[in-house]
Amino acid sequence: MNKQVDVLCIGHIDNSRIVVEGKRTDATGGAIHYGGMVLRKLGLKIAVLTHVARQDLGLLDELKAAGAEIYPVITEETTAIENVIPDRNSDQRTCYLLGFAGTFRVEDIPAVDARVYYIGTIVPGEIDLAFLNEIASHGPLAVDAQGFLRKEVNGELISDRWEQARDILPLIYYLKVDNREAATVTGETDRYKAAKILRDWGAKEVLLTHQQGVMVQIGNEVVESPFRPRSFAGRTGRGDSCFSSYFGRRLLGDSPAQAVRFAAALTTLKLEEPGPFRRDLSEVVRMVRELHQR
Repeated sequence: MNKQVDVLCIGHIDNSRIVVEGKRTDATGGAIHYGGMVLRKLGLKIAVLTHVARQDLGLLDELKAAGAEIYPVITEETTAIENVIPDRNSDQRTCYLLGFAGTFRVEDIPAVDARVYYIGTIVPGEIDLAFLNEIASHGPLAVDAQGFLRKEVNGELISDRWEQARDILPLIYYLKVDNREAATVTGETDRYKAAKILRDWGAKEVLLTHQQGVMVQIGNEVVESPFRPRSFAGRTGRGDSCFSSYFGRRLLGDSPAQAVRFAAALTTLKLEEPGPFRRDLSEVVRMVRELHQR
C-alpha cells in the first residue's frame, strides 16, 4: 500500500551559493527546500523526491528534521546555483549554474499517494514532458514554471521561451510564475492580461508574484495582496515560499482570497530573513491584519 501524504514535493535540492554585495554565503536552496519547509510549518504531511550526490545528503537534514519523508535518488553531482545579488535591498539577481543532478525519470517516483504533486523546478532539463505526464496521471499538479523557462547561456541561467507551455499548462492545477516569466511565456507585459492568458491556456489557478505583491487568477476572479517587507535580505526563496504557502492554505480549506492574503503576509516576513521561513505562524496572522489595515 502506498504511503499517504498531503504533498509530494519533486525537484532538485540546491547546493546554493549566495553572493550579496560581494559577500558569499553557502546555503541549502531549491523550491523543495523553501517550499517544503513552509508546507511543514503549515502542518501538512509531505514527502520529498530529489536528486542529490551522496556526499551532499546533509542538505536534506533540515527537511528531515521538520518531519518530511525523504526519497533521495543518488546522482554523480548535486545541482548547484550561484545567486549574485548586487544590492541587498534590490529585487535583482543574476544566477549561474555550477552543477546539475540530472533529469527525473518515471522510475524515480516513490510509492506515495498525494493530494497535490508539487513540481519545484529550478534548472533546465530537470523535468521532461514524459515525467510530467506520468505525475499528472497520479493527481493535481502544483508547478513552478521557473526551471521550464530557464536556459543556460555561458554558465548563466536566463529566462527563455517555454516551448511546451501550451502542452503542459492544461495538466496544471496550481501554476506559479513571476511577472517577468509571465511576460516571457505570453508576450504580454500587463500582468493581469498575462495571468488571464495562462488561465485560458489551461492552468486552473495562476499565482503571479511581482515586486509589490502577489495575485491569483482563478476563473474570472482576480485576488491579490501586497508585500511590504522592511528589507529584501531573504530575497532567495521568495517565490517558493509564496507559492507553497498559497496552495498549502488552499489544501487546508482557505478560499483563494484568504490564501493569497496569508501567502503575502508569510512572504513579507520571509523576505526580511535569509533561509527558509522559520517564524511562528502567529506572526503571519498579525501581518495579514497589518497589510490589510493600511
